[in-house]
Amino acid sequence: MEIRINSLEQINEAAQQFVDEMGENKLFAFYGKMGAGKTTFIKAVCEQLGVTDVINSPTFAIVNEYLDGEGMPIYHFDFYRIKRPAEVMDIGFEDYVGSDCVCFMEWPELIGEYLPEETVKVYIEEMEDGCRIVKF
Repeated sequence: MEIRINSLEQINEAAQQFVDEMGENKLFAFYGKMGAGKTTFIKAVCEQLGVTDVINSPTFAIVNEYLDGEGMPIYHFDFYRIKRPAEVMDIGFEDYVGSDCVCFMEWPELIGEYLPEETVKVYIEEMEDGCRIVKF
């Protein structure tokens, strides 16, 4: 699946399209360069899922928890500050991904083999014209 976002004004529509395609999947790993729009897109997706909390990057906390429109937790990880992959075990990563709750993960390449096999890989790329392409 591929979603093209031509401008920030289209992000909610793109996020809804992503939500419509999530299916039964719960684990999503977001890949993209710094500034590609991973956090911005995850924020828009969370809003489409009914999150009313303030949504921001959990860069220093590593994980933020939000509640969706039905009161179910959504976990948002940012592994940018992880020094070694095994650190994710110290934060209870297995419990989060095994919880049957939606998990959005930024910088998943930094946790290597700890990323569950069933994780949907989402790639966000900024094009030369400034649009973003989301592939999963």
